[in-house]
Amino acid sequence: MGYLNEFGPSLFGQHVSWAELVGQLSAIAVVLMAAKRSLWVWPVQILATVLLFTVYNDAGLTGLRDRQIAIFLISAYGAWAWWRHRKTVFGVPVRKANRTEWLLLIAAMVVGTLAYGSYLQWTGSSAWLPWPDAWIFIGSIVAFAAQGRGLAEFWLVWLAVDIVGVPFQLNAGLWFSAFVYVIFAGLVVHGYVTWLRAAERETEPVVEPAPT
Repeated sequence: MGYLNEFGPSLFGQHVSWAELVGQLSAIAVVLMAAKRSLWVWPVQILATVLLFTVYNDAGLTGLRDRQIAIFLISAYGAWAWWRHRKTVFGVPVRKANRTEWLLLIAAMVVGTLAYGSYLQWTGSSAWLPWPDAWIFIGSIVAFAAQGRGLAEFWLVWLAVDIVGVPFQLNAGLWFSAFVYVIFAGLVVHGYVTWLRAAERETEPVVEPAPT
């Protein structure tokens, strides 16, 4: 992977490594395929995590590096879960989160960010402020876990991750990754609307024909 991180093209006068370029382009493809609920979203996500792990490891971004490991494992689970439902329409049925699921998502994000942020602060391993680093890590895990369950709200979690991720990437000198996060924000809004419509269609009651 050393070659992929050391060499790469110049875009708009800035050097971008092959690992960052291919990894982030794969991440964009993941968002597009997730909106379409394609089963290919998971293997492409696995490719992105492998490449971006090396990018963030070299940049000293502990949270972003560690989240690639977690997302890799979640993606493997997501691929298995969706493949089990491959005979249904587009894999796992899409639905809105209920109140209990919303509370669990919020609790996981708050507790997880506090716990992991405290760990980064204690170890001093974060190359930037530990709390944004921790939020990106935890928010990403929660988003992928919710996606694996087919919850439309996972897009909202991703949007919150993107908002923090843009200045975080710029601070680390990863300008192409920051630019990709801006693109993510637009794709996330589109994906959320698409999933909401799908959830509404799939939860519409079936009207039985009147007996004759």
